[in-house]
Amino acid sequence: MGTLDPILMSVMANRLDGIVREMTNTLLRAARSAVISSARDFSCCLVTGDDQLLAPAEGLPVHIFGCHIQTANMRRYHAGDIRRGDAYLDNDPYGGNTHPADHTFMVPVFHQGEHLFTSVAKCHMADIGNSIPSSYFVLAKDVYHEGALVFPGVRIQRDFKNIEDIVRMCRARIRVPDQWYGDYLAGLGSARVAERRLEEFCAKYGTATVKRFISDWFDYSERRMIDNIRRLPKATLVNKGRSDPLEGILPGGLELTVRIEIDPEEATIHVDISDNPPCVDVGLNTSLGAATSAVVGAIFNALEKDIPRNAGSFRRLRFTYAEESVVAAPRFPHSCSMGTTNVSERLVNITQSAFAQLGDGHGLAEGGTGLGAGMAVISGKDARRGGAPFVNRMMLSTNGGPASPVADGWVNYAIPVIAGLMYRDSVEVDELKHPLRVNAISIVGDSAGAGRRRGAPAQTIDLTPTGNDVIAVISCDGQHAPPRGVAGGHDGTAGMTWRIGANGDGTRLPNVIQVTLRKGEVLRGRDSAGGGYGDPLEREPERVLHDVLEGWESRAKAERVYGVLFTGEIEDETLAVDEAATAAARAALKATRKSTHAS
Repeated sequence: MGTLDPILMSVMANRLDGIVREMTNTLLRAARSAVISSARDFSCCLVTGDDQLLAPAEGLPVHIFGCHIQTANMRRYHAGDIRRGDAYLDNDPYGGNTHPADHTFMVPVFHQGEHLFTSVAKCHMADIGNSIPSSYFVLAKDVYHEGALVFPGVRIQRDFKNIEDIVRMCRARIRVPDQWYGDYLAGLGSARVAERRLEEFCAKYGTATVKRFISDWFDYSERRMIDNIRRLPKATLVNKGRSDPLEGILPGGLELTVRIEIDPEEATIHVDISDNPPCVDVGLNTSLGAATSAVVGAIFNALEKDIPRNAGSFRRLRFTYAEESVVAAPRFPHSCSMGTTNVSERLVNITQSAFAQLGDGHGLAEGGTGLGAGMAVISGKDARRGGAPFVNRMMLSTNGGPASPVADGWVNYAIPVIAGLMYRDSVEVDELKHPLRVNAISIVGDSAGAGRRRGAPAQTIDLTPTGNDVIAVISCDGQHAPPRGVAGGHDGTAGMTWRIGANGDGTRLPNVIQVTLRKGEVLRGRDSAGGGYGDPLEREPERVLHDVLEGWESRAKAERVYGVLFTGEIEDETLAVDEAATAAARAALKATRKSTHAS
């Protein structure tokens, strides 16, 4: 059989993406916890029966690029005993999963007795049985201290029915068992929806055409990747970054290194992430799936936006790993509790900004990092509901996105491993679900990294309990080294967290902290802002005017950094660019810069 007609191939590819989006809508509407149903901290994808990532749609890169490893383990663990009606749960960070909080539901899909697909739904659970009330635990000394329930490719359904032993085990250990079970059913339901749609897909096209499509789609994706890499210059890029320090544990943080070799002739990108620190006795170790996902996602950020993300395009990527490392090579029992965030966020930034070394027009700046106060895990007992326990990871604030060669940073960026693909919580829904009030959320003026294209500004948030004490676990990694600008762009600003007492006095908190808030106290967080791209003096004056009118940049910064002067006032709506004064100011700033460099 020859290659498929291109129109048919496009129709089939979009049909699979449509199935993944139906999975996504199912999970979003059926889940119980706010972290899934409001923030959308989950991803869905389709994997082939022989464990190749096929269709991720808009899944989070950090979630989906390792799913094929998990499905391969599922088949290995249950060799010869996988059949229609089965479902499996995996959250083992040593077996390909991202970190224990991401419960991954896998359903094998059969057609005419042949295992052709596995549907995958990966959800960040609000509680996983950790020893502290949080699915994140930076300070976990090892997996025993972390305390998470771990399921390495465990069968949870046979003949479409729950294996109740597993359900009872989870309900016995998890602080919010009904909420967890609701999310469990939502994850399973999402994967089962895909199963039905894929069975219809196979019945319509037949096994031979489906297999031909998969082969041709991967080949097409690889050709797109080859074409893109061949338009890059041959280069070796080395970039370093550093995670936040941990007080008394890692005083200097972790220095991280990514080495990228671009070979246009061979059309390959070789990534060496072996030159990184050994495993550490805290929860910062990154799993193979999470670290690789972070780097792969960043590479795609630096390439054409419409290259299919699947096993075909991945054929052109090569990786070198260490045998035991905080990056992609954890050794049991070191904890990977923060596998998808802190170090992974830095890996995204280091990788995508490394491409800026190729010259103007390549790569991106660094995006804002850190699970700050607005992304804390909150817990306690809700007096409004008879003292019922609650645990949830919020998604109320967001760091500023990085500038690219062609666009300013996104305000709704969140963190580098999310890059705008999750939703921001509804303030009203979070206040209804939890005994917490959001006093304020606002943009922080003059916080963004300046550039020809500007990073997104930081945000600030104030939270206060409305009844009983609320425990907030903050696992932030963006409060020391600021997100860096590239190609002459300026750095963004780092984040901060404060506890404001009932008397109004504020205390600066460490970047990683578990704090108990009492009624009348306020948790205040400032997120980090994205780095800029290119020379700020090349930014179009009308863009600077817009930033000043929006309150994102001050008039003083516009003059000092961008060299843009104005006539009129904001208050009476007469503010306008003074073109002659701006030209003179920019010329003077360039002369001063030239003189400084010469000296």
